[in-house]
Amino acid sequence: MTDAPGPLEPMGEQGQPALDRLAFERLTLAHRRELKLHCYRMMGTLHEADDLVQDTFLKAWRSRSQFDGRGSLRGWLYTIATNSCLNAIKARSSAHRIVEQPGRPPSEARAAAGPAAELAWLGPYPDTELPDLVDGEPGPEARYETREAVRLAFVAAIQTLPPRQRAALLLCDVLGWSALESAQLLGGSTTSINSALQRARATLGARYPQGRPLQRSRPTSEEARLLERYMQAWQAANLDGFIELLREDAAYHMPPWRDWYQGRQAIHGFFKTVWGNFAGYHAVATRANGQPAVAIYARRHQDSEWRAQSLHVIEPGDGGIASLTVYVGPLGPDLFAPFGLPPVWQPS
Repeated sequence: MTDAPGPLEPMGEQGQPALDRLAFERLTLAHRRELKLHCYRMMGTLHEADDLVQDTFLKAWRSRSQFDGRGSLRGWLYTIATNSCLNAIKARSSAHRIVEQPGRPPSEARAAAGPAAELAWLGPYPDTELPDLVDGEPGPEARYETREAVRLAFVAAIQTLPPRQRAALLLCDVLGWSALESAQLLGGSTTSINSALQRARATLGARYPQGRPLQRSRPTSEEARLLERYMQAWQAANLDGFIELLREDAAYHMPPWRDWYQGRQAIHGFFKTVWGNFAGYHAVATRANGQPAVAIYARRHQDSEWRAQSLHVIEPGDGGIASLTVYVGPLGPDLFAPFGLPPVWQPS
């Protein structure tokens, strides 16, 4: 496989690897984060990615006698992980996760649809869990930059693909594997892989005016200032200041609520109906999916504690906020722990 690390140790007696558990863990540990990210892209949630990475290493350990050391350890682990993801998708009720309910038009003013616990919502991914982007550079066949392929919009886009197309696109266009390598993993011919890729690329291209998600570079000083102003607006309970940071055509989603909003005026109309629900806000900077993010703690009027309230993932664009995804209760507070944040903020 492409970009292969060194092989496992030689085979021992009866064809068993001369490898104990500690040595196995040392060899596989280097691939844990990139496999976890791969599983997240396939599944759309952090907790499923965690479970599937654990499942991958358990299966790898139990089937270690099948690895002869002549191929790539990395490729072997990706084979197990990808097939585990495909099997898990078959077993669940929804093949993909969403940040916006398909076919639902944008709302106006007060949210009326309510939270939809029965829908499968796409979750954010903590930057602290991302693999080292230098060591994880894709192969020569890749069509997407590593930083581009972790954005929330990209993960949301590939979730619309059928599972096999999703796997083929991730292996070829994100990881840079050849069609032949991907066919060996997924089964079938190189022709079938190339056909799946063409359909996947066409689906993604139809979602974006330029045929693909906007490419983003490393965080800039302008992005840092935007994040600072965003946090200041929330902590000052300055609704107008918050709205000024949005582009005129900004989109706002708030999983698990079905309602979503398009445009600065519509977003302002919604927030006017909920802004006073809390006595104050405290903002903590973090990062998710390679993007600036903010964890918001809120204090209710009758309460003295600042409790986890929502997690905001920001998509900057042209000097403002192009898209804002805010995970609210029960999804919001449940996400704080994976981001290393406590459920209650204690003022210093």
